[in-house]
Amino acid sequence: MTLAEHGIQWADVKPGSVVMGSDDRSVLFGGIGPRHEVSIDYSFRISASPVESEEAARLIRDSEVEVASESEWELAHSRGLLFANEGTTEELADLAKDYWGKACDGRPHEGKGPSPMILRKWGPGRPSPYVSFPGQGPVSSGVRLVIRDSHSWDDNPPRIPAKRNNSRLLAEEVAISLSLGVIPSFVWAYINASDGYIRDGWLNLVIGGVFVGFLTMVFWRPRQPTWRIENGMMSPRRGK
Repeated sequence: MTLAEHGIQWADVKPGSVVMGSDDRSVLFGGIGPRHEVSIDYSFRISASPVESEEAARLIRDSEVEVASESEWELAHSRGLLFANEGTTEELADLAKDYWGKACDGRPHEGKGPSPMILRKWGPGRPSPYVSFPGQGPVSSGVRLVIRDSHSWDDNPPRIPAKRNNSRLLAEEVAISLSLGVIPSFVWAYINASDGYIRDGWLNLVIGGVFVGFLTMVFWRPRQPTWRIENGMMSPRRGK
């Protein structure tokens, strides 16, 4: 049986680039990061709609079909080529909790160690990415399939660094805690508290200020750099 006889509608996708991922690291509004550019230099065909899991497994076993990567999904979706019913959750090839260490050439991204599946859930508005950790059981209602034209992965692709710059993040957190928590606490105490309160209760003011600073992480954090491809390498850039 040919692929056409399975009744799958295929969308042709030409080479191109797309920006994906989140630059927001707040708890409520953040997503999988870092935000980054992917450049795909090969043409491919992707199923316009998710394929039922059992049928997808047969096709993968008997033909040149593979599970689409998240990068391929993003490029096709940016061109309006993908469809699914509201409430559909689809499986992709990537296994990772974040994008650090990712090769940005279209191939599936696999994190180090046991990693969750990256899925797409279709709801009102744009489909949302989320992860499913091992042991949660089957959560996808379909699989997005791809047929790649003749290509080979480069041995030295543009790649996001393996880990985030923790020193920079620590400095950012210290600055936020000081400006939004510690300093306002001392200003309040200076204006409103009794004589000697700052001298005797400075430690409580510091701890409370640090707590307030970290509490703001629930709602807000500065936008993080977007990793762009420049001369075959990934470079962090502020802004969109």
